[in-house]
Amino acid sequence: MSGAIVNISVLVSGGGSNLQAIMDGVASGAIQGARVALVLSSKPGVCALERAENAGIDTAIVSAKDYPAEAERTAVILNRLAAANTDMIVLAGYMSVLPAEIVRAYRGRIINIHPSLIPKHCGKGYYGERVHRSVLDAGDKESGATVHFVDEGVDTGEIILQRKVPVFPDDTVETLASRVLKTEHEIIVLAVAICVNKCD
Repeated sequence: MSGAIVNISVLVSGGGSNLQAIMDGVASGAIQGARVALVLSSKPGVCALERAENAGIDTAIVSAKDYPAEAERTAVILNRLAAANTDMIVLAGYMSVLPAEIVRAYRGRIINIHPSLIPKHCGKGYYGERVHRSVLDAGDKESGATVHFVDEGVDTGEIILQRKVPVFPDDTVETLASRVLKTEHEIIVLAVAICVNKCD
């Protein structure tokens, strides 16, 4: 760890509502002893970057377009994380699978939020609306969100927290996604607080 305060780097690819929940959690004291030191996006022009910039948080963009070779892209990400004195990484809607080199460098200090009750509706290809469509197609009576540690697999790391939400007969992908997202915002804050305490 770099000091008394745990430095969190949040990796994003989209709107950043879970990032906002984390920033709000830090500001409210729900997450103590930590700060968001860096927001790194896999693509430019996303709202998550705007949220971070409005909060005065350092940002970086490391895209496959700018760095098509994975080895170079990985090296750039590792350099950005090191420059931010990163103690802990949160994947908040990050749409790329982390290379093994990054997982090894921060093993036990990377967490991800996934919009289903792992081990259901997860793994390669399960992201965004695809997850909720899969839940509805399966006829599940409940869904939810999971925060888990990241390992070399996809959605295979140890579960930290899960919370269920009901699936209603008249649900659409959009209504279910909205209900699950609200739960994501709640448990990501709880999970970050838990992990910060372990880091501290």
